[in-house]
Amino acid sequence: MIQVCLNGPRSAGDGAAVPLSPGAMAESAAEAVAAGAAEVHVHPKTPCGDDALSPRAVAEVLMAIRAVVEVPVGVTTGAWAEPDPDRRVERVRSWTVLPDHASVNWHEPGAELVAAALLERGVGVEAGLWSGTDGPRRFLASPLAPRVLRVLAEVVDTDPGTAEESARSLLAELGTAHGIPLLLHGEDGGAWPVLRLARQSGLDTRIGLEDVLFLPDGRRAASNAELVRAARDVADIRWPRVGRDPHSGCGNP
Repeated sequence: MIQVCLNGPRSAGDGAAVPLSPGAMAESAAEAVAAGAAEVHVHPKTPCGDDALSPRAVAEVLMAIRAVVEVPVGVTTGAWAEPDPDRRVERVRSWTVLPDHASVNWHEPGAELVAAALLERGVGVEAGLWSGTDGPRRFLASPLAPRVLRVLAEVVDTDPGTAEESARSLLAELGTAHGIPLLLHGEDGGAWPVLRLARQSGLDTRIGLEDVLFLPDGRRAASNAELVRAARDVADIRWPRVGRDPHSGCGNP
């Protein structure tokens, strides 16, 4: 399974290809699904491009995307969108339109509270376990672990020369992870090496402008669909070094 991650915390400064409005996200999702994506992960935005967890922002994006695709759609609950854990839980409980699933970064303060609120509402939880954090350890010890939809094994090593080894180390740390389905992915310079490992290992994976702005040959991607098409054929490609541009924004309501 290839999940498309449409935008992430990126902003207009990352290029016109990054979809920021509900309409642009819906159009990009439709193209990516047509290219082979089986699921969508999206970050709802404020009008000025920052990640938002407000019920209005979440509802607008979900309704727009679901009007054009019939695949599961998930959203973020990243602490950068709402740093206060209690406020983040309140946001989840206030949603008027529910996603199929939502990612919870287990190393963030309040992760279990957010995950519990999602589960109470019948929303699937993707447990985001970042390499180089205590997230994996905390997750494996959590009573909520057996109840999550899947593990997102997220490799934050962006060096194309070492990202695959970092991914293998993360997988070893996770072990069987309670037998929960696992999706492996990387970011920026590490995105394509980690995706190749995931495909070769028979694991679910994801790709999109949230994770990387460049194609395997180093050209800038014109769309999420172009990245999905490239992900379907990644067998033997050498990986150039690419980097993440800085993000900017104007505040979350």
